[in-house]
Amino acid sequence: MKRLFKGGTVVSGDGLKQLDILVKGEKILAVGEDLEFRDAQIEDVRGKYLFPGFIDAHTHMALEVSGTITADKFDTGTKAEIAGGTTCIVDFATQNKGETLHEALDNWHKKADGQSSCDYAFHLAISDWNDSISEELGRVVQEGISSFKLYMTYDNMVVDDKTMYEILTRLKELGGIAGVHCENKGIIDARLEEVQMKKGDRKDVSDYPGTRPPAAEAEAVNRLLKIAKCVDTPVIVVHLSSEEGYREIERAREDGQTVYVETCPQYLVMDETKYFLPDGEGRKYMIAPPLRAKKNQEVLWEALSEGRIQTICTDHCSFDLEQKSMGAEDFSKTPCGMPGAEERPALIWQFGVQEGRLTLEQMCRYLAENPAKLYHLYPQKGTLSPGSDADIVVWNPQTEWMLSKETQQTNIDYCPMEGTRIKGRAEKVFLRGQLIAENGEIKEENTGKYVLHGVQTEE
Repeated sequence: MKRLFKGGTVVSGDGLKQLDILVKGEKILAVGEDLEFRDAQIEDVRGKYLFPGFIDAHTHMALEVSGTITADKFDTGTKAEIAGGTTCIVDFATQNKGETLHEALDNWHKKADGQSSCDYAFHLAISDWNDSISEELGRVVQEGISSFKLYMTYDNMVVDDKTMYEILTRLKELGGIAGVHCENKGIIDARLEEVQMKKGDRKDVSDYPGTRPPAAEAEAVNRLLKIAKCVDTPVIVVHLSSEEGYREIERAREDGQTVYVETCPQYLVMDETKYFLPDGEGRKYMIAPPLRAKKNQEVLWEALSEGRIQTICTDHCSFDLEQKSMGAEDFSKTPCGMPGAEERPALIWQFGVQEGRLTLEQMCRYLAENPAKLYHLYPQKGTLSPGSDADIVVWNPQTEWMLSKETQQTNIDYCPMEGTRIKGRAEKVFLRGQLIAENGEIKEENTGKYVLHGVQTEE
């Protein structure tokens, strides 16, 4: 089948152009002015923006954590992604203690294959490290995985400084890269004990952000970057939430280090006052790192406006109200995470582009081009170019709608930004040339494919 998108404005990181796009099967065949093709089905996109399909490079679907499993598995979570305009995710295949890396990947393929409504790739989260795993890592990279996740907190996942150094050294040899969750575990554990000692319990959610202060993030960022400097390798700081953490990154960059940064919409549009909501409502917003004081938002927006942050991802990790209530008597037992898959493009459009903080070109870079390039998905993904996958988001800047639990695709019983009004929406979402979603409604399910994103080497 051939499809011709006529009259729209194509958005790229380099600019806006009035161009037509011809799609044949799953690929873009041609991009140019006044294209004609006799047998093509016409998509009239006058007055609309055409974005490359957005990429969410930080998701947790079907993750077993805190004695439960995320409410969104790959079926519902990827419906939420595709409804909002995201055509490819990179989820975390998590290695449990005692597992090989291939066992972790096999586990995630069982969760995702045949269940996903958008395309998907995997990072590999490493928790166990020894000579055997180091050797296996080479095979994993050869087989098409280029990015890995390391944690500086969480009992089951934390890696110590020696292990961090060894893994980064091995990844440097292989051409891979690590994204790192940066929080100081010792500070968090000590602060949790202090709350218990002072109050006799940990019921008050307003005490939560104090147990994971910005300084705990900043210290871990600093330590990671010192280790990476010793190895002389780039790293990615994921879900950056604070000004303090950002300042550490800027100092390292001034010293010549290459540091990539990801932030999330929740840190741009919500703040720590959510933890002071009555009747335990604050548990809905318990994420790690926590929401911060409002002053941090402007620092992150400014960094985005200056191109100093590379990607905006969701850290989509959803739990319903019953799961969140596991922390009713002790907030430290609340599973941390929020949804965000469906809302991300709309929030960046509304609070970024519409409010003059970002340009359309920057929105395209942060949601599509940059993650595609950083994670070796480009040019298959992240661009509207001949030969690329026909992942196309038709964005209607005039559509007015509202975020609501009643209409969302995610499998939870609340919407963190219930009632937020948006002007602008992914009107139609095409995955490899096929219409998958329209105005938030899913038209085709389970059509996602696994995508390799191996290290690219020069011939």
